[in-house]
Amino acid sequence: MVSVTPRGIRNNNPLNIRISSNNWLGKEQPSRDSQFETFDTMEHGLRAAFIIIRTYIVKYGLCYVSDVIKRFAPPKENDWIRYTSHVRLYSGIDQGTRLCFDDKTQMVKLLWAMSIVECGHGWVSKNQLEYVYEKYFGE
Repeated sequence: MVSVTPRGIRNNNPLNIRISSNNWLGKEQPSRDSQFETFDTMEHGLRAAFIIIRTYIVKYGLCYVSDVIKRFAPPKENDWIRYTSHVRLYSGIDQGTRLCFDDKTQMVKLLWAMSIVECGHGWVSKNQLEYVYEKYFGE
């Protein structure tokens, strides 16, 4: 059986961030993908993902997993309820737990779980996420 590398991994974009006008660090222009951003490194793709989640939590006040997922994976395009339940399952973050971007452990769990929903198990590690969080968002 041949294993196919998921699109998000090929694009160094494990959350499958859609193409936008954002001038992300490491963004490849033009994107090699017609719908999703491509990044020069996985580190830059993960950095962009953390920034999106930080914006949702800090700027828009989306403090629960379900709120974040509903915005990130809108119902018109995704089964956001199923997406949310999988993220909760993989992350261990309960329904009533408030998200805080300053909580590195929580953010790593959240993005790790989202990367599993988007690309499958085994493509992104918690160690990679911890490194990116500490490098760009740590004290």
